Amino acid sequence: MEAKTALREQLRAQRNAHVASLDPRVKALMFRRPPSPILAMVPEGATVGVYLAGPSEAPATAYAQVFHEAGHKVALPWFADRNSPMQFREWTSPWVDKLLVPGPWKGISQPAPDAAVVVPDVLFVPLVGFSADGGRLGQGGGHYDRWLAAHPTSLPVGLAWDCQLVEHLPREAHDRPLHVVVTPTRIYGPWEFAA
Repeated sequence: MEAKTALREQLRAQRNAHVASLDPRVKALMFRRPPSPILAMVPEGATVGVYLAGPSEAPATAYAQVFHEAGHKVALPWFADRNSPMQFREWTSPWVDKLLVPGPWKGISQPAPDAAVVVPDVLFVPLVGFSADGGRLGQGGGHYDRWLAAHPTSLPVGLAWDCQLVEHLPREAHDRPLHVVVTPTRIYGPWEFAA
């Protein structure tokens, strides 16, 4: 646990520095459209889960728009409160932030409580770090690990900056691996794991 905490701090600082160093014009072009191999992993009619990125996280909103335009349902994480399990609720228009409401965590919006509950078939997940064998280091709350454990058929896809790759991640029994990771320069995986 201590190793994960220290690594999170190191990787967050690294990620913040990397993103701050990017030319805003170049940054605006990254993560605009899922690469073809990723698009091929999303079945027709699949529900796609995304997240609203924090200031230095790899953004997923443009991906949401691409999938929405292709006819997929798009979903965002939703929490009743900080102690409730994560659900996903439909984001009916990834261009309209007015459809979102403040969530239990400061600065993080989510769909309104009356938005339809859905289960993503493909889930784009944020991360602090990842390894070249599918390991993921999240924020530390365990929300995505618990959700993926409860929905083992959902395909987890990480989005990351290249600087978030680490040689080795400490893993615990509850940590859920990724199927693939997309960075601005490369696709890592896909890896196959038993559910």
